[in-house]
Formats: sequence, structure tokens, C-alpha cells
Amino acid sequence: MTAASPLDALPRSDELILDVAGSALIVTLNRPTRANALTESVMDDLRELWAAVASAPWVRSVILTGAGSAFCAGADAGMLAEPRTSIGADAAAELSFVPGPHLGVPVIVAVNGVCAGGGLHFVADADICIASETARFIDPHVTVGQVSGLEPLELLLKARRDVVVRMALLGRSETLDASAAHAAGIVSEVVAPDDLLAHAVALGERIAEGSPEAIRITRAAIRHFEADLLRPYLDAGWQAVQDHWPHPDAHEGPVAFLEKRRPRWARAE
Repeated sequence: MTAASPLDALPRSDELILDVAGSALIVTLNRPTRANALTESVMDDLRELWAAVASAPWVRSVILTGAGSAFCAGADAGMLAEPRTSIGADAAAELSFVPGPHLGVPVIVAVNGVCAGGGLHFVADADICIASETARFIDPHVTVGQVSGLEPLELLLKARRDVVVRMALLGRSETLDASAAHAAGIVSEVVAPDDLLAHAVALGERIAEGSPEAIRITRAAIRHFEADLLRPYLDAGWQAVQDHWPHPDAHEGPVAFLEKRRPRWARAE
């Protein structure tokens, strides 16, 4: 008889790979041909997974990374080009696909390649974020006609203002390599590509040496402080994002991206 796996109680998805390393759960975004871009179904799968992980007592840390050469390219352009079928009532609901608010254990994000747009939510949500030397960080929203009303606010708690603002306003033309992201405070360490996952697992092992309850309470105190600071501003930012959706640029940007042409922006009023 095959021994039961701790993963048996967790929901499975073709677009998420689950692995165990000691007391760490490794979650790999698995849409490598689309640079692990987010779709509504992927975000739903993540929400379901975090709810189940929250009641898995064996998990002492969660490690999140991406399959292939990218970490996460943000929202899939095809999703941006179509009306959303599910819209968060507030910023917390909209961002409920990230693990941090659902879990009582540390989240380690291992950025293995390009991290763009909505992928930055995972970086901002992480308790510990490390990056491969091949990682790249981009906030392309304005380049595809979208308002960047959430990611910059989240990153301002971690990174230098000038770096975050340049990313938000310059869009796709401003790319941070791993060393620049480290210097700005977006990531805490940069390691060789072949060492990234092993180093994340080693961090998980070091976390597991501490008191589970002391870690839970310490982490909760930090995250409550951050959430109280950000909540009203994220809600306002999320409303600004939605208010912009009827503007023609919000549709033109993703369509132009999919058609591989320069966007034809509406004139500023």
C-alpha cells in the first residue's frame, strides 16, 4: 500500500505544482508558455489552495516560485482585453489570491525570472523574498493602458520611493535587474539560478527551528501593522483602477499588446 502524502489533502491544479521539502510546501506557478501569467482560474485555484494550507498543521513555511524561465508576468493580456467576470469588492478581496493574509506561517517568494505587473503582488506579500541573478522586475501597467494603483503602494513599504515611482511611471521601459532590486530593498538576497530553490528550502528549514507559535504571533504583529497602514490607500487605489476601465486606453493597451503593435492612445483631456 502506498503511504499517504501530506499533499493528498490539498486541492490540485494543472497550473500549480505542489511539492514538499521537509516542513515547507513548495508551490510553483505552472503556465511556463505564458510566463506564468495570471488568469481568473489560476487566481481561483490559488485562493482554494491557501484556504486548505491554512489548516495543514505540518506546513511551517510556504515557498512560491515559477516554472520555466519566468516567475510571473502578471495578469494575462487576454484577461485584460476582456470584461472581468469576478471583481473584488475591495482591495483585500481583489488580492486574495496571494498567500500571506490566509496563512499563519511565513511565505518565502523565490523569483526565478521575470516578475511583472501583478506578479509584484507576490513580492510585496512575501515575508521573505529572494531572487535569482536572472530575475527582472517590471511594472508595465501604464504601457498597456492600465492604472498601477496597487503594486506601487504595496512596494513602498519595502523599497525606495524613487525606484518604485520610476517603475510605475516609466512602465515597460524601466526594468530592474536582480542586483538593482536588491539595492532598492525589493528583495533581500540574490543567489545563483541553480541555488535559488535550495536556498529557499534552507530558509524554510531555519524557520522550522523556531517556536511555531512565537513565529506565528511575531509575523501577525508585523503584518497587522502593514495592513493597517495600507488598507485605506489600497482601497482607494483599487477604486482608481476600476474607474479607469471605461476609458478607451484601458482596452486599447492590451489589444495593441496582443496584436504586437504600438497602442493608439486617446488624447488627454
